Amino acid sequence: MDLKIYTLPKCPWSQKLRDWLKKKKVSFQDCDVEDNDNYRDDVLKKTGQLALPVIVADGKYHIGFHEDALEKILKEKS
Repeated sequence: MDLKIYTLPKCPWSQKLRDWLKKKKVSFQDCDVEDNDNYRDDVLKKTGQLALPVIVADGKYHIGFHEDALEKILKEKS
């Protein structure tokens, strides 16, 4: 599965997401929107908002850190 996350370094939900994915041993690309305007613009363009974190799994955008939803995404892609 191709997994990309858009995060902010100081966002507690972004950190919870990173920690959760590492605990589950899921590889991901971490895109820091604070350091890269292109990442910020991509999130805004695709979701219409700047709520973070944003998870992109196989081209589908999911806003926020919700363990149940992530478990479902991971099960569907395994």
